[in-house]
Amino acid sequence: MSAGPVPASLARDRRPPLLRLLAMARPLRGRLLGAAAAGAAATGCGTALLALSGFLLARASQHPPILAISVAVVAVRALSVGRGVSRYLERLASHDVAFRVLGQVRLAIWRRLEALAPGGVAVFRSGDLLTRLVSDVDATQDLFIRGVTPLLAAALVGGAAVTACLFILAPAAGVLAAGLLTAGIVVPLAGAVAARKAARAAAPARGKLAASVTELLDGAADLHAFGAADAALADADATDAELTQADRRTATACALGAGLMSAVTGLTVWAVLLLGVAATGAGSLSRVPLAVLTLTALAAFEAVTALPAAAIQLGQARVAASRIALVTDLPDPVREPSRPRPLPPGPFGIQLRNATVVYPPGGPPALDRVSLDLPPGRRVALIGANGAGKSTVAAVLMRLRELTAGTALLNGHDLASYAADDVRSVISGCPQDPHLFDATIGDNLRLAKPGACDEELDAAAARARLLPWIASLPQGWDTPVGTRGAAVSGGERQRLALARAFLASPPLLILDEPTAHMDPPARRALTADLLAATEGRAVLLITHDLDGLDQVDEIVVLDHGRVTERGCHRQLRHAGGPYQRLREGLGEGGS
Repeated sequence: MSAGPVPASLARDRRPPLLRLLAMARPLRGRLLGAAAAGAAATGCGTALLALSGFLLARASQHPPILAISVAVVAVRALSVGRGVSRYLERLASHDVAFRVLGQVRLAIWRRLEALAPGGVAVFRSGDLLTRLVSDVDATQDLFIRGVTPLLAAALVGGAAVTACLFILAPAAGVLAAGLLTAGIVVPLAGAVAARKAARAAAPARGKLAASVTELLDGAADLHAFGAADAALADADATDAELTQADRRTATACALGAGLMSAVTGLTVWAVLLLGVAATGAGSLSRVPLAVLTLTALAAFEAVTALPAAAIQLGQARVAASRIALVTDLPDPVREPSRPRPLPPGPFGIQLRNATVVYPPGGPPALDRVSLDLPPGRRVALIGANGAGKSTVAAVLMRLRELTAGTALLNGHDLASYAADDVRSVISGCPQDPHLFDATIGDNLRLAKPGACDEELDAAAARARLLPWIASLPQGWDTPVGTRGAAVSGGERQRLALARAFLASPPLLILDEPTAHMDPPARRALTADLLAATEGRAVLLITHDLDGLDQVDEIVVLDHGRVTERGCHRQLRHAGGPYQRLREGLGEGGS
């Protein structure tokens, strides 16, 4: 089933989040109205069936000829079948609309996340973000399944029941109308108010619990190693208790709504019955219309029975929609040009001139007037301590972060004048913590180039010195890597990411800490292979490791966002500056 066209954006919309979702069903309004009509038909058939049953029982007590009630007998059968068929059609149409809209919402959120990642979603924990994408989106389906069609059906059936009773006994019709309005408006509002606090707490608590459990599973080894497992479990237990308390409050509100609904139904039916009995005693009403009147009043409440629970769930859907809107309304981390400049023909060169980045606003600069040249074929190494600004340089070049001041140029033109996707087709690389999906080695490698042939895969793997290892595996390219690459070693994961970068073959390759989380022998081996494989290519190497830097054209030392030293290895190794001190601190002063 197609999800339909994805809206251009859920962001930059001033309407309440729940109304934004309702507006997304506008192209499906015919199906939504059809669902409401089918729901009204199903409830109407049920009401008419009970009223007709009352007529048959009362009329049969008068021992009429069979022909006098044959039409009613046939109508009972027709209404029984019609009720089941109409309810099926209502469920089919309403769920079809809900799932189509949910598909659109998920696609829209994914595209928004694609535009925001990685820096734009740093405010969210991964488990909480997943909850917003899955559980919160699922919660909004109640807007269409329980919020629109039952309300329209209740209005139609309730109005028809009151009208029918009006022809039988006007005072009873007035009492029924008052009872239905109370049960359909006052009781749901009371339940929603009672559950409002719980609804506001449940969705955030669910997201917090998902984030805590995700982090517990991901960091189990580290938590045990540092003796922090008990504290982390206690935090998860506290969040679970908070969610349980919110669910308990919601259940209490649902019970309150159900109890009030039963009370209103009982009082209304008793009032209608007493009025009918009084009219029968006065001779203005016979016993057959009395039975029809009473059972019609009883059956009419079927139309509003589900409204209190629906009101509570719609409150939860409103909170969920607000949490979704917090993601879709995040500002763009980079601004796309209104008329992007077409990419020039290669070769490509990059220049940074006095590049300055400040985030958050008012904070210290992450980059402070950094200048850098990466012409075709040049290899530059960025080194420095954590927080020196190395990864920020990579984010600026890959259009993941805007400059606060200064310029970034691609072939002499402002980098921001190109579409971000075009820039990333020219500038790409290997991240510090590469992500491997729970798929095969071949599938993970093909992410860089979905249409790559086997020869291209072999060539990329060979350049990353990965092909002999793959050939030694029983399943070869079809070997699964496990969740987040758990089935392969850290070195193999880094080499897979490097092979993926080679397969994409960007003119400018950015390697952000490619030897992170590896032991010294593995770091040295990968660095040597990496430098050999990238010879003749423009490369920005971001690293803590000083092995192999004698093979790069320039070394740039960053400290707190500023360039403190630059030059080649031969110039810097005995210059008495930060580079020499770093090497001496690692015991490499004489190299």
